[in-house]
Amino acid sequence: MSPAEQESDSLGSLEESIQRAVQLVTRLREEKEAALEDAAAAKAEVERLTGEVKALQSERKQVRGRIEKLLGQIDQLGAG
Repeated sequence: MSPAEQESDSLGSLEESIQRAVQLVTRLREEKEAALEDAAAAKAEVERLTGEVKALQSERKQVRGRIEKLLGQIDQLGAG
């Protein structure tokens, strides 16, 4: 094989390696972007669920207060 052919083969091999590297970087960037979007969606879901939990806890507290009030009224009926 002549030096020119060897150089051409080396150049072709280098070109293929660079193309694979570019494809890999492109794919990794796309995967990173998708992962960031998933993370943002998960964070939004956590915030939504946190708000829902707080609302349910508040509602539970109100219901408990109403039940305690009703039980107190029932106790007064029994005592009277």
